[in-house]
Amino acid sequence: MFRPMRRFGQQLPEETCLELLRREKRGVLSLLGDEGYPYGVPLDFWYCPEDGCLYFHCAPEGHKIDAMNCCDKASFCVCDQGTAIEGDWALRFESVIVFGRLARVEEPERIQAALRGLAGKFTEDSSYIEREIESYVNRVRILALRPEHITGKRIKES
Repeated sequence: MFRPMRRFGQQLPEETCLELLRREKRGVLSLLGDEGYPYGVPLDFWYCPEDGCLYFHCAPEGHKIDAMNCCDKASFCVCDQGTAIEGDWALRFESVIVFGRLARVEEPERIQAALRGLAGKFTEDSSYIEREIESYVNRVRILALRPEHITGKRIKES
């Protein structure tokens, strides 16, 4: 169902892909938008190793929600900042693309776990995180992307 990587020599092992998802804070979620136009939006995310899902927070309504309601298929692309290659202007960087189905999270425990995971990528201040969750838990929507295929690539700019 999913295409094999054409430049398979640059393909990242699965564990490297998952490490990139655990480490990075942002990526681009792409959906089928209005009138068939692609809709890609940069988002903060949290990868949960326990269930393998990626979690996002958003408003209860808007373009993402409308697009998801029409077609739940999505892709999410994450790219690291790159590392310099000594003596060369080029960077070496890694990217991961996750293909899967996007769904609204309804369970209160899962919503709170996702909010803690998201906030934990930006601060270790647990009292701040708990205050934020208490303030926003009823006004935020949590979406989960359940992966069906994950692929990663290491590239050297040239």
